[in-house]
Amino acid sequence: MKKFFGLPRRIAAWGLSLALISSASVLTGCNSRHELVIYNWGDFIAEDTITNFEKTYPKYKVVYRTFEDNEDMYPNLDNSYDVIIPSEYMVTRLLRENKLRDLDWNKLPNVEKYMDPMFRSVTYSTEKAINDGMLNYAIPYLYCTVGLIYDANRVDISEDTTDPKEIWGVLFDQQYRGKIGMYRSMRESIGVALNYCGYSINSIDDDELEKAKEALIDQKMRVSPALGIDNLKDKMANGDLVASVGWSGDHRVIEERVKKLGKSDDVDIRFVLPSGSNWSIDMMCIPTNAKNVDGAHAFINYMYDPNVALANCLFVGYSTPNTAARAMLDPKITGNPCYYPDEATFAQLEVYYSSEEYEKKYEELWAAVGATI
Repeated sequence: MKKFFGLPRRIAAWGLSLALISSASVLTGCNSRHELVIYNWGDFIAEDTITNFEKTYPKYKVVYRTFEDNEDMYPNLDNSYDVIIPSEYMVTRLLRENKLRDLDWNKLPNVEKYMDPMFRSVTYSTEKAINDGMLNYAIPYLYCTVGLIYDANRVDISEDTTDPKEIWGVLFDQQYRGKIGMYRSMRESIGVALNYCGYSINSIDDDELEKAKEALIDQKMRVSPALGIDNLKDKMANGDLVASVGWSGDHRVIEERVKKLGKSDDVDIRFVLPSGSNWSIDMMCIPTNAKNVDGAHAFINYMYDPNVALANCLFVGYSTPNTAARAMLDPKITGNPCYYPDEATFAQLEVYYSSEEYEKKYEELWAAVGATI
């Protein structure tokens, strides 16, 4: 029998195998945590949620990435994410394109127990098959309404009005040149323009879309709005802007920032909701190319723990679909129809719809607005 480093080959090989196994064990011990990749909006989760999730589920190591809006997120989905959090209209697009996995509700007991039943009856899509199957692929995380955030010290609007022409008119008024904010977001900006012009935020009528395009181009040329999303919150809190389109949750965040800055005497932040505006639901989904499906279910279920849901609701400022978390909120918040719309308010609002026709027409309009100097 030949020798290997002075030992019989079989014995040496066995010893070498043990060494490799031992080395692999050490390496595995260092990397035994499974990576879980989360893709979420910026400023859209409480600061300690990820750390606490990793403590609760030590076998998972979270890689956390952010996007600014749905259209920013969409082209990046060829990358592998385990949980994504798009808005409902983008969810319907992803369902049409077979980019989402179906969910195992047996692994989501918190969702089953605490999700507000109203989300089972929302009309998410005009396509029946997609609408009926929505909650098989997407779980509501937070929701909001879209209105005007303004400084009442510098803009005079009746808080009782719901007239979109009066409310959104502030954003198209040349006297506020350089002092108003618009979201760098296709659906939100086009939705504001359509609502301002007196049309449905889901219009695909060519004449109505042309009027909305003209309004946005005119605004860009004459009013020179500040563009962005998260950056507009600081601009409003600092008093750099007099008004901005805003999600209801951003209103609450800006109010808190004004207090922290000690500017409550100078900046009086208000929120007004136009009739016919949008209410939006951001939803947790698992893409078809996800690598950690079990971890994704664990994360979604964890986010529906009442205390976790409450912490995220308070930090982000948006409304929670978690019934137990909502019960722990200040009644002044839950009683405000801008944050938690009652039946009459919901009847005046729309969710955004999605279809190939919507995508084509809206993307063409948005490109035309962006092409103007």
